Amino acid sequence: MASTVSDRPGYGQLLRTPGAWTFLLPGFAARQPFAMLTIGIVLLVQHTTGSYGSAGAVAAVSGVSMALFAPQSGRLADRFGQRAVLLPGVLMHAASVGALTALALADAPLWALFLAAVPTGASIPQVGPMVRARWAARLGAAPGRPASPLMTTAAAFESVTDEFTFVVGPVLATALCTGVHPAAGLIAEAALTLLGGLLFAAQRSTQPAPRSAATADAPHRSALSVPGVRVLAITFLGIGSVFGGMQVSLTAFSEEIGRPGVNGLLYGVFAAGNMLAGIACGAIAWKSSPRRRLTVGYVALTLTASGLWAVHSVPLLAGLGLLVGLCIAPALISGYTLVDALVPASARTEAFTWLTGAVALGQAAAVTVAGQLADANGASTGFVVPLAGTALALATLLTLRSRLTPPPGGRTVARGMGHRESVTVD
Repeated sequence: MASTVSDRPGYGQLLRTPGAWTFLLPGFAARQPFAMLTIGIVLLVQHTTGSYGSAGAVAAVSGVSMALFAPQSGRLADRFGQRAVLLPGVLMHAASVGALTALALADAPLWALFLAAVPTGASIPQVGPMVRARWAARLGAAPGRPASPLMTTAAAFESVTDEFTFVVGPVLATALCTGVHPAAGLIAEAALTLLGGLLFAAQRSTQPAPRSAATADAPHRSALSVPGVRVLAITFLGIGSVFGGMQVSLTAFSEEIGRPGVNGLLYGVFAAGNMLAGIACGAIAWKSSPRRRLTVGYVALTLTASGLWAVHSVPLLAGLGLLVGLCIAPALISGYTLVDALVPASARTEAFTWLTGAVALGQAAAVTVAGQLADANGASTGFVVPLAGTALALATLLTLRSRLTPPPGGRTVARGMGHRESVTVD
């Protein structure tokens, strides 16, 4: 249930936060890898090997590598500062993408592509979590100061920004790969990462204080030790299965009907639905708790994903893809909002990277399975993967949702001008 938009601060007030634009603009360019890398690998490796299964497997290795290394990157950023992690990271990523591209074009054996995919995924800069941590540092609670009512608006804004990259990134990568050269998508991804990452790292005034400086004497616990973060990570695995399953299955479907160029359009419609829902979520003053919104949104996501495998026409697939996209943003925003209540500031970047890493891991598994299914039985069977992934995650969420309640004395999160909504009750 929602109240009127006028009851809460909006995007305009959020964007007037001092220093916000200094990290938002370079951050947008630097977060493109998460949107462009998987589809860029799939299109290049499928071109050089002729197999969606091989292409999906290489992309999956990079996704698994990211999922394993992203939390370590977040932990290091919390401890030593974002700049110290970003500078070597973006340089390593650009070099790794270049190596993977060269090996694919040289028709290297599959094992060589797997080896190159490991540092490619491990070095993906975790700019999205870093931006979220900067918002939290600017707007979040501090001793004697309550959390800003703009925190939920910031979570929605970041979800919209992420999904806008998923509108731009896959379409751009597909257009470059199909219209310029099969390797052009990955080359552009590496260039954007390098330029945006260096510019983002240069914005030192807005980065959160490193833990070693702010809480040098405090014992540190991993964000994953918080039970709610583990539940959210499993939930985000299911969301990753939607992204990965859609990327591979839409590509295979477009090739199957002889219209490869329609792939970018279909994925763009799917991502646009996600973006529009994110805009709406940030413009509404919700009276229901984030935990309830997460549950309701996830049920809707599972139901809409259940029909993908049965659709065989472009207009119907675009329409259903739009509905699936509309259901993703509420779940993502609710999950990220819960992190602010569950996790202390000293581990927040790490917590965000666990969630983005879970999305990457779910995406990697989905890309692999959907690629194998598409090779063996056609594109429609690949769409079973989003259904299976979301159904399993939903079962976990419903069973363990009580762990998403902050401990006694935990913070409440502001939900509107002059309103506060506790995340401890439904």
